[in-house]
Amino acid sequence: MTTTYDTPSAPAARASLPARLWRGRAEDAPWVRPAFLALLLATTLAYLWNLSASGYANSFYSAAVQAGSESWKAFFFGSLDAANAITVDKPPAALWPMALSVRLFGLGSWQILLPEVLMGVATVAVLYAAVRRRFGAGAGLIAGVVLALTPVAALMFRFNNPDALLALLMTVAVYCVLRALEQGAAKWLAWAGVAFGLAFLAKTLQAFLILPPLALVYAVCAPVGIGRRIGQLALAGLAMIVSAGWWVALVELWPASSRPYVGGSQTNSFLELTFGYNGLGRINGNETGSVGGGGRGGGQGGGWGETGIGRMLDDAVGGQVSWLLPAALILLVAGLVVTWRASRTDTARSAFLVWGGSLLMTVAVFSFMAGIFHEYYTVALAPYIAALVGMGASVLWEERTRFAASAALAVTVAATAVWGFVLLGRTPDWLPWLRWTVLVAGSLAALGLLLAGRMDRRIGLAVAGLGLAAGLAGPFAYTVATLGTGHQGSIVTAGPAGAAMGGRPGGGMRMGAGEMPGGPGGQWPGPGPGPGQAQGQMPGGPGGQVPGGAPGGTPPQGMPNGSGGDGNGNGNTGGRPTMEGGGGGGGMGGLLNGASVGSKAKAALLADADDYTWVAATIGAQNAASYQLATGKPVMAIGGFNGSDPSPTLAQFKQYVAQGKIHYFIGGSQGGPGGGNSEISAWVTSTFETVTVDGATFYDLTKKK
Repeated sequence: MTTTYDTPSAPAARASLPARLWRGRAEDAPWVRPAFLALLLATTLAYLWNLSASGYANSFYSAAVQAGSESWKAFFFGSLDAANAITVDKPPAALWPMALSVRLFGLGSWQILLPEVLMGVATVAVLYAAVRRRFGAGAGLIAGVVLALTPVAALMFRFNNPDALLALLMTVAVYCVLRALEQGAAKWLAWAGVAFGLAFLAKTLQAFLILPPLALVYAVCAPVGIGRRIGQLALAGLAMIVSAGWWVALVELWPASSRPYVGGSQTNSFLELTFGYNGLGRINGNETGSVGGGGRGGGQGGGWGETGIGRMLDDAVGGQVSWLLPAALILLVAGLVVTWRASRTDTARSAFLVWGGSLLMTVAVFSFMAGIFHEYYTVALAPYIAALVGMGASVLWEERTRFAASAALAVTVAATAVWGFVLLGRTPDWLPWLRWTVLVAGSLAALGLLLAGRMDRRIGLAVAGLGLAAGLAGPFAYTVATLGTGHQGSIVTAGPAGAAMGGRPGGGMRMGAGEMPGGPGGQWPGPGPGPGQAQGQMPGGPGGQVPGGAPGGTPPQGMPNGSGGDGNGNGNTGGRPTMEGGGGGGGMGGLLNGASVGSKAKAALLADADDYTWVAATIGAQNAASYQLATGKPVMAIGGFNGSDPSPTLAQFKQYVAQGKIHYFIGGSQGGPGGGNSEISAWVTSTFETVTVDGATFYDLTKKK
């Protein structure tokens, strides 16, 4: 293979901006730029469709966005409330675009989720640019379409978790590394370091998963001397440290008394959060402060699903991202075989190594991590899979006159069709005709591709198009189902109802009605029963209660069998934001979903609201977030997301009450594992008057019994 690059010609560079936007590069075929713009437009319209059905999506992050739009201090730290009691359990970079949008345009579903959509479109554009630069526009378009139609991508680029920004920045980082590999350009490697640093500020150590393969490929393949390669990698590392470290240093050096508590940590330290709960704890399962208290490792994944090499293909994850994963792996091997005899600095082989290394490293970590794992994490894989499919298909198509190449194309299409048939068979009552159509069309295309080298080009393209359509039919259908459904809560999945359970109730982390997350028999994830606890019972406050006030072993409200889901395991509410209610009943939310806030509860909180720093306090961030979003006023989330962080202590809470800073305590929960929150609950319930408002128990902290 010859190494070529697509570079702008002088006439194209001198053309007017509108002409360049439409025509693209002078050497491009007339269809290239219109096709690219059509891809971006179609992705934008698809991701915008039905966007507001998700309401505030994950109210945990939406509350932090609302707080950041009101307070620059909350914006900087990522606080859950504008009064800066506690932060989210991640760094705040993913919140910043949404908070700026809300600050400019007001609080609402579109204002929060539109930046996520734009990140999705930008990721498609960057991926296209990265692939087409070396492998041509056709390869770039295939990669862009595959990414846009990956179900978990369609989910997370319309949701307000940090994963959208992470996926964008990881794609940007790979693009920059590929540019650096072309000529050994230090500036592009430094920009890759900046992208990694910013990604760290979105989701901490997950941003560094692909650092080892990228650094290794550059160290071996860059077209400069070994000394310069090492120096450039050191410069990129410095850029990464600076782009992430400035914020970390400020938080760690800031006096703890004048900043919010670092949510998710047990010692009010961002470094502890980074290397503990959000770091090694995710690998070994020892997430101190997690539900169940950690220690669920043992190589089996505990309550978060079985670990092992097949995890990305199992009932819970397969339909989210794995439709073209077998194809990507086959095409990775094929691409490396085709480029095997190329020179050390060959950019085609380097591209396969970079994208392939990123895919394999991320798959390995996701497959064997014993700590908290959710299906939507796999959006990180989508750009790597898409790139390998576009690149590999292009390389084999160019080599199709060799039977080995055409056979590899045929095997790829056949394997994709068979795997699509299997995945669609996991929801047998949903579009039952589709899986047979995929299997038949893919089989016919595979047979045709065996003869691709002997066919007329137009016929060959038609056969290849049939194979591509067969491979994309399943993810396209899942993506349409995803776009048509609202998603709310902390655990969301793509596709039709039941897709992440293989069409069966009780199959993995996808939670249906009455199902607890995780282990055999639907047991609550935990290390096993403690003293006086039954198997599967959540450790907690008095009586072994779980956050949400339910008896031990029973799901809190707002989780399945509670008030926050649709019974389909999506965490959906049919498009109705759970924090908005009329005059009907309200009630507590839970660990994973928000509460339903009625008009009477909202009116009670807004009465004399300006006289208080926090209009209310409640245990657990999802509960607090719902009331905060309903009123627009700060609500203290005692114990952070899980209700298990030691903030505030009982002494601090008593001081806040004595100073008249908190109006109400909203009851119904007994505290998370390992925290002192049950002490706060016990003190409040024994000291202050109570009233039931819209189904929720309010304690007026200004009126003692």
